[in-house]
Parts: sequence; C-alpha cells; structure tokens
Amino acid sequence: QVQLVESGGGLVQAGGSLRLSCAASGRTFSSYAMGWFRQAPGKEREFVATIRWTDGSSYYAESVKGRFTISRDNAKNTVYLQMDSLRPEDTAVYYCAVRSGRPTYFSGARYFADRNKYDLWGQGTQVTVSS
Repeated sequence: QVQLVESGGGLVQAGGSLRLSCAASGRTFSSYAMGWFRQAPGKEREFVATIRWTDGSSYYAESVKGRFTISRDNAKNTVYLQMDSLRPEDTAVYYCAVRSGRPTYFSGARYFADRNKYDLWGQGTQVTVSS
C-alpha cells in the first residue's frame, strides 16, 4: 500500500523557518494533487497549501501567503512545504495528503483546498513555534 511519511517538524522561535517533507512510498503511486493541512489542539483541521502534480500550480491559505511555499519533486514522489516567518499561531500538527484521482472536470489548484478532496493522509508532524 502507498503510505505518506512526513518529516521536518520541530520547535522553532517566531520568525524562524522549517521545511517539511512528505514522501510517498509503495509499489505504485498516483497523484493528481497533494496538499498540506494542519490541526492545532482543539481546532479543526485546516487547509494550508496545495499543489497540482501535473503542472505545479499552487494555492495557499490566506494566513500563510507570502510566508509558505509548496513544491514537489515528481521523481521522488515528494512534496515540500517551506515555512518562513513562522508565528506562534502556526503551531499545529501538519499533515500531507494525496488526491489520487483526476476530477471529472478540470479543476485548478484552488479546488484542492478542501480536505474532503483527498484520498490518503499521512500521520502528521508536529510544528511548534515559540514566541
């Protein structure tokens, strides 16, 4: 079975940076889009960023625009999230996710901001930002 493994989380001070990685492993892997979501204690899981696998087009939550960058490496079946200018409110468990199937109709990256659009999820990696 395909599994997603996140890495790169940790503890940083406000204003610092982290780069998260999410690698897909397994005999076969198919992806139309991948995304990052996060969940803080007592909060709903919320969208962070997504990238369409074919062309690399991306979309971000308003709260992270200009600070976070999502990218992918097709050869490695890996998606990254570069997080700069981190704030305490960024503290959460970060999850990567895969949308394996192509939508019936063409959809831009914004379509994949919805967590219900994804088929497979990783176990998450903790990001803690201290003030």
